Formats: sequence, structure tokens, C-alpha cells
Amino acid sequence: MKLCKRCLYPENHPLNITFDNKGICSGCKIHEEKDVLNWNERFNKLKLIIKPYKSSKRSINNCIVPVSGARDSFFIVHVVKNILKMNPILVTYNKQYNTEEGIKNLSLLKTVFGCPLLTNTISPKKIKKITKITLKKFGSIYWHCIAGQTVFPVQIACKMKIPLIIWGAHQGIDQVGMFSHLDEVEMTRKYRKEHDLLGFEAEDLLKFNLKKNDLEDFFYPEDNEIENVGVRGIYLNNYIRWDTKAQHEYIIKKYKYNILEQQRTFDNCNDVDCYHYSGLHDYIKLIKFGYSKVVDHATREIRLKRINRSDGIKLVRKYINKKPKDINIFLNWLGIKQPFFYKILNKFKNKSLSKIYYSNLKIKNKKKFLKKNKSFVFKKKIFNINYKKGKYILLGKGW
Repeated sequence: MKLCKRCLYPENHPLNITFDNKGICSGCKIHEEKDVLNWNERFNKLKLIIKPYKSSKRSINNCIVPVSGARDSFFIVHVVKNILKMNPILVTYNKQYNTEEGIKNLSLLKTVFGCPLLTNTISPKKIKKITKITLKKFGSIYWHCIAGQTVFPVQIACKMKIPLIIWGAHQGIDQVGMFSHLDEVEMTRKYRKEHDLLGFEAEDLLKFNLKKNDLEDFFYPEDNEIENVGVRGIYLNNYIRWDTKAQHEYIIKKYKYNILEQQRTFDNCNDVDCYHYSGLHDYIKLIKFGYSKVVDHATREIRLKRINRSDGIKLVRKYINKKPKDINIFLNWLGIKQPFFYKILNKFKNKSLSKIYYSNLKIKNKKKFLKKNKSFVFKKKIFNINYKKGKYILLGKGW
């Protein structure tokens, strides 16, 4: 398996990745822009882009910001509300796999910023029906989450006639260098289908014995609906030097954001709202592609020059083969047995990949690496989950 000589991304990255003649991946090459672009100029460009929306007749809500109880939501809303002085309406798709800390964070988010929040909570019965299909057909327990998160903001934009959606980072830019920051790429239905939804939109699932009534919440608005409103989605990482760790340090200090220990990675800030994203979902990613979330996080830290490649390898080795503790919670929720579940996963196992190929990488620096590297320790209590007694919170009051 070919890996980037600078970071730790493999050639089979699902977003597609290329290498130059020195073995450096396209993601690392585009990341170099972060150190050479004039980010003050880029941010001023963002101000010009939002100016027409800011001065529109919509004085109440002049943009939409998709949020969750985790990741960069606090930072995005902080930038939009406090720096750009916009009046956003927040929207969130209820992924069902909610943790207590995620519910608290989401409640705190709307409270501290004073923004209205619209939530799309679909019947668990429908979600279970869809998830049984996506698990069997695609090996995915997370299709409905990504489908909902990427369509609900667009649906609301069309219904409420609010044309501007402001997202955080474009994954294709930040991970694999699919575009330059200067391309100022915006939200597209094509990218959503090909990269977010494994090539299957909601309409495509109708052939798997699902009904329109099961899937209508995931249907993307028609082109004419989008054109009539003028809906567009912009990404902040084209105009701000994106650094998730630095952003979380700021948010933790300023807004008391809750963090949660993750099973299969060292970054305890990104996915605190979900039982499975960095657990079972990530384990399935390992089975299918031979790498996992800890590789994403180590690669990010290597590119931002906070750790060297050798220490990145050590972090990957520490976490990549950990078996997730959240499997039974999911199986009990979905109503299936372990043997049947593992039989399904075995269908998607890429037998040509070794899930321990990172153990073959040479480490130049033989010094002992701390179990918890100081650069990842936040001055904040890290919450834990009791996976034996844990259960999802469908709806909660939060604070």
C-alpha cells in the first residue's frame, strides 16, 4: 500500500488522492497554501461575498448555519454571528445516535449565541428501516446521518427563502486537496452524492424495497427550487486558515464546550455528539479501507507541524486496531444479532488490505512518545461513556 511520504494518507483514500513524483500527496500540496496565502485578504473577500445577504431585506435571519453538538459548530457560529455580524438560523439533523454531551453542547450553542435552532427528527422506525438497508447494501450505518446533515439545510433554505448557507470546512480540500482554496468551491449536489453518500441518493434507495414515505425527508430540492431562491453554500475554510485543534482550544476556553473521550483516536473534541462516528462507524471504515479516523487526525497534526511523522505513526499504532465498545448499543437499537452483523461486515472487508500496514512503517525517532501527548491535552474535563449501560438520547433538554 502506497502512503504519502509526508503525511499518513494511503492511495486508496475514498475521496481520491494523487501523488507527485516525490511521493507527496495532493492533500499535503494543497495544505501548503495555508502557510502562504494572505488570510486577511481571504477574509476580506468573504466579507464582500456576504455583504449583499447582510444588507438584504431579511433583517431577522439572513443565512443558515448547519450545526451539531460537536466538531466546529461553535467556531462557525462564532465567526458568523460575532465577527461577520450575520443573523443566522441554525439547523441540525437529529442523527439518533446522540450522546448526553452532544445534547448539552447543542443546547449550549443556541443559548450562548441566542440563535433559533431548527431540528429535523425523523421517526426512529423509519431510520432503522433505512439503516438495515444501507448496512446490507453499502456497509454503512451512517448513510442516513450524512444524507440528513447535507440535505436538511438546503431544504430549509428553499422553504424559508434564505439563499446563503455557511458551512465550515470542505472535506475534499482539507483532506485530499481536491481543490485549491483559491477555487472557492461551493456546495454541490454532485459532490454530495459521489463522496458523501457513497454514490446513492435517497431516490436510488427506492429499488431496495424502501418506499417514498420512508425516504422523502432525504430528497434533495429540485433544481428549479434552488434556482428560484438562489441557494448557495460557501465554506469558511476557503477564507480562514482552518485549524480544528486551535479552534477547539478557543471554543473550550470561551464557551465551555464539552469534550468526550473517543475510543479509536486521540482527538477528544471532534465527535462528542455521536456514540458511533469515532467508534463503530470508524471501525467499519478500517475494515473497508484499511485506515481510520486516527489517521485523519494524525495527518492533520503532521501537516500543521505540531508532531512529526514518526510520532504520527505511533499515535496510529496505538488506536487503529482497538475494537469499538459501542457495537452492542447499535445492535440492540437496530434489533439484529452479532453473527448476522459480522457476516455483513465480512462482505465489505477488503482482504487485499492489511489493517496493520502502518506497523510496517519505519520510525526515525526512537524516543519514547507520551501516552497522551501534551499538545492534545486540553484544560477541560473529559467525559466518559459507560458503553455497557449507554443508550442514545433521541431528545433532551440539555442544560
